[in-house]
Amino acid sequence: MPELPEVEVVRRGLDRHVVGRTFGAVEVLHPRAARGNAVDLEQVLPGLTITGTGRRGKYLWLTLDDGAALLVHLRMSGQMLVATHGTITSPHLRIRADIGDAELCFVDQRTFGFWQYTALAGGVPEPASHIAPDPFEEEFDLREAARAMRRRRSALKTVLLNQEVVSGIGSIYADEAMWSARLRPWRSAKTMRQRDAEAVLVASREVMARSLEQGGTSFDALYVNVNGASGYFSRSLNAYGQAGRPCARCGTPIERVVVGGRSSYYCPACQVL
Repeated sequence: MPELPEVEVVRRGLDRHVVGRTFGAVEVLHPRAARGNAVDLEQVLPGLTITGTGRRGKYLWLTLDDGAALLVHLRMSGQMLVATHGTITSPHLRIRADIGDAELCFVDQRTFGFWQYTALAGGVPEPASHIAPDPFEEEFDLREAARAMRRRRSALKTVLLNQEVVSGIGSIYADEAMWSARLRPWRSAKTMRQRDAEAVLVASREVMARSLEQGGTSFDALYVNVNGASGYFSRSLNAYGQAGRPCARCGTPIERVVVGGRSSYYCPACQVL
């Protein structure tokens, strides 16, 4: 699933290419891509102008000139592509929207993602208002987020993936942050010192910032920006997916362990906290 850096790459692309444009005809080509709507997107979007973009965690949205928002969740394989009319011919094209001399297309091989027209609550779409601020938001409180983590008995890896504690972190960046902070994935978050909880959150922001500079992490053609280009941060990973390879810090082979039903990659020699 695209994590915060990959979603932010898409948001930045949309901010450059679609803000100020007005929706023309909208075609919903697969009903699952428009599930959860109380309105018909084909009826409500035409004539509305895109005034801005937003993101919290893995959710992104377009703000509209009627005061509402178009919430987008990419889920496992969603793509937001901006192209000239007729260029996108994918069999997985789910929604096509005219935006003047170009079209905004939602392509989703698995159709887990969606577009949803929704009201805003405190500047965030209502369906996303339950998730915690992510480490890049002004509202993010490092100390309080660390305290919230330490109130959980679950494994650290599980807590980092809990979007109601801190949003935007998925399996890739959780493993990288724990490697950077030298923390074991399976240790109970409740047993951490405050400084260690803060350290892993700081590390998560740092690793995601580096990923953003490289266009995110792409392992296959499903994760692309609005122009269809892949990121290349996968070449810089220290832990995730590196089982059997030497740790970049100490040379010990990286190992894989299952924590909370999810694969975690760690160094058994230097992740000892």
